[in-house]
Amino acid sequence: MWDLDRGWNLSFAGCGFLGVYHVGVSSCLQEWAPRLISGANKVYGASAGALNAAGLVCGCSLAKGCEEVMEVAKEARKRNLGPLHPSFNLIKILKNGLYRHLPENAHELATGKLCISLTRVSDGENVLVSDFNSKEELIQALVCSAFVPIYCGLIPPSFRGVRYVDGGISNNLPEYNLKNTISISPFSGESDICPRDNSTNFHEVRVTNTSIQFNLGNLYRLTRALFPPEPKVLGDMCHQGYNDALRFLKDNHLINFPSPSDDLHLTVQKISPRCASPECLISPWAGKCEHNLKPKELEKTTTCPLDKRIMEKLPPSMYNALQEACRENAGLYNQITSLLPMRVASYLVMPYTLPVESAYSVALRLVDWFPDIPDDVRWMQQQLRSVAGAVFSQAKKRLIPARPPVRSTLKKCLSLPSQFHQASSYLSANSFSSVDLEGWVFDFSSNSTHLRHQDLTNKVSSPESLKCTFTLEDSGVDLNSPSDLDD
Repeated sequence: MWDLDRGWNLSFAGCGFLGVYHVGVSSCLQEWAPRLISGANKVYGASAGALNAAGLVCGCSLAKGCEEVMEVAKEARKRNLGPLHPSFNLIKILKNGLYRHLPENAHELATGKLCISLTRVSDGENVLVSDFNSKEELIQALVCSAFVPIYCGLIPPSFRGVRYVDGGISNNLPEYNLKNTISISPFSGESDICPRDNSTNFHEVRVTNTSIQFNLGNLYRLTRALFPPEPKVLGDMCHQGYNDALRFLKDNHLINFPSPSDDLHLTVQKISPRCASPECLISPWAGKCEHNLKPKELEKTTTCPLDKRIMEKLPPSMYNALQEACRENAGLYNQITSLLPMRVASYLVMPYTLPVESAYSVALRLVDWFPDIPDDVRWMQQQLRSVAGAVFSQAKKRLIPARPPVRSTLKKCLSLPSQFHQASSYLSANSFSSVDLEGWVFDFSSNSTHLRHQDLTNKVSSPESLKCTFTLEDSGVDLNSPSDLDD
């Protein structure tokens, strides 16, 4: 049971193309418990979770966001190499989508509430950014949080002059350990809102603060995070996120009645009475339940790309976006290219077409790279110097052995060293310490002092009359008079 009186936070885990799960969760929260979004102290996010968190904080349309994710996934699946094809520029697509959907005052809405997880390239430490001076800074922080090295490119983007990469590398679920943080993850584990797989394996591993249970379902989700599945599978994941969030709200008694949001508002002229099934008692859109539909309407719903159970739970705007994204184009060109012989032929000619497509895509990226070339080249030079210095130091340690330290020992002597003969005029029969040397040095130029010490010199007949003893316990010099030596 959650105590909302002490405040709460939301934290969305990074998950790549599985971000449609977060869209389903956010849709359920907007519909049934909008207070959890508007009243949250902080909304954390990493990678795809940061994109969803930014959409929630800035009041973007979730249906449009879901449609964008589905379109990007379909665009990646069109190519033979998927998102690894040179012509697929994920960062450019992401930037264009953010500029198109975020409002102009997005930075004002996000400052102080949205926290984006970033990984600093220089030392690999995690950084949480929550203040933004402009919309461009907010978009740049989101791009840095979603930049997967090598997968998205070789040169990481910069935010305020510092290079950052995917925040999921260092902290994929920010502030998950706080008791008042509602953690959301598309991987089954110990998160508050996550899938509940029917598995007897209780072993789990934490990958950068994200709890992932050992089962086949999570293994499939991990493989589909960077390589998107079919649109129908993504639609099912969105539906699963909605159901998991609804289960969390029911278990913690956080459901508000009625509470549909403006973005998900439904205008229906006639809604048939609800049936007595459990699903109809839960869903606010139960008027479209299969038990209440006429035979013609039921037959129409079964022919749609998505399962009819999804329509029973998801709001109409979200369902329409998913259905539109899952519908395949019925043109002649798509029908021909979808044939198995044509797909096999496309893979056979790929060694000849790939160099041409790569050269064309590289040329386009160079044009987009021109404004950032000076900063990127300077950063690459610094990285090369640091790498070369590290390699040189390691090679020097291995090839040139270190010399053993020289150990000097102190020996006892019975006479003054030769260097003390000239200073014998300043020595007396009594013992002196090193503190008296300062007075001797400053009184060296004084004639009166010289005469006073001349009397002391007469008492010392020869250097052999003094014995100097060096001991290992004391590095100083003990000067003893002949009378003391006789004792």
